[in-house]
Amino acid sequence: MRLIKVSTQHKKAFINYYKKQYLNNPLKRDSMSGLLKGLLYGKSELCKSIDLEPLMVIDKDKIVMICVLAFAHRMPDYLQIGFFETDELNLDAFNLILNRAESLAREKGATKLSASLNIHVNYGLGFLASDYDKKQNFGMAHNPEFYHEYFNKTGFDTIEMVSYKKDMRLTDKLIGDEIADKLSKRYIVREADFHNLKSECLIYTEVNNKAFNEHLFYYPRIKEEDYELFKDLKYLLKPENLLFVEKDSIPVGFMLWYPDFNQIMNPCDTVGLKTVIKNRLFSNKIDTFKIVEMGVIPSERNRGAILALFNYCFNCIKDKYDYMESGWILLDNFKSKNFGIKWADCEAKRYKAYIKELS
Repeated sequence: MRLIKVSTQHKKAFINYYKKQYLNNPLKRDSMSGLLKGLLYGKSELCKSIDLEPLMVIDKDKIVMICVLAFAHRMPDYLQIGFFETDELNLDAFNLILNRAESLAREKGATKLSASLNIHVNYGLGFLASDYDKKQNFGMAHNPEFYHEYFNKTGFDTIEMVSYKKDMRLTDKLIGDEIADKLSKRYIVREADFHNLKSECLIYTEVNNKAFNEHLFYYPRIKEEDYELFKDLKYLLKPENLLFVEKDSIPVGFMLWYPDFNQIMNPCDTVGLKTVIKNRLFSNKIDTFKIVEMGVIPSERNRGAILALFNYCFNCIKDKYDYMESGWILLDNFKSKNFGIKWADCEAKRYKAYIKELS
């Protein structure tokens, strides 16, 4: 068994192994291999601010485990173990990766390892930790239960996360008319203008950086990175999927939501042109929408901006979707968690991320 640093000759095999974990699996859909390919071939905007070391473990000429070690210059405390995939529990193989990760972390001056973070929280965080027999939602992780053994047995601390679900068919109105009227006098909610994508991405970036400045795993973004993110997504999105809330014509918050595109993808599909075409032809087959991300700048929290976003979103989706599912929420983020408990019907799924302090 040996550890290989992925060079040009190995990249195709590396990507194919990653795809193999998702393709032709009735519960999974491949939404991340495009980003992974862009990273490996240096074509992503992210490559300008990240040092990458893709690794794979070979046993008897067969790939048994892969990952990408990533050091983000704007997140210098962490060395990431991202895009982790394997077919079976193999602690010997994992220890080869772990030893290299710890060594590289020290070379970079990092004091912690993270596991399940894929470069930035905007691209994925958390291993699935419940409901392994249910289908994967778009943008969320799906993995076997044994993944957690790698980190539980090697000194990692666990970060618990949860998502929530709501049956929208049982809701006629999200908030009362009186509250809605008060909110409309304080805030204006508008849809994104994708004809001016670069300027809208700049707003998104600035609000994100203010809203999540102290959030675990978050590090500041630049407008070019978010432009790349939305440029790849824009053919799947409508203006209503990215909402900005403004006060006195100044953006103070946002909500990103979209349909669960996994419901129109086949097990053999990856996200691409085929998904766009299916979304235009068969969008009526999607019964769930997902609130991916919400953020409000600190000075406007607890003043109704989130409610204004929720209410506008509700009017967009009313009679279009039967269910809502949230993105992951940190279990110790009590404000967001309590909001989920109040507005949702139940928990949807659990997720776990991992951190290891290096001595």
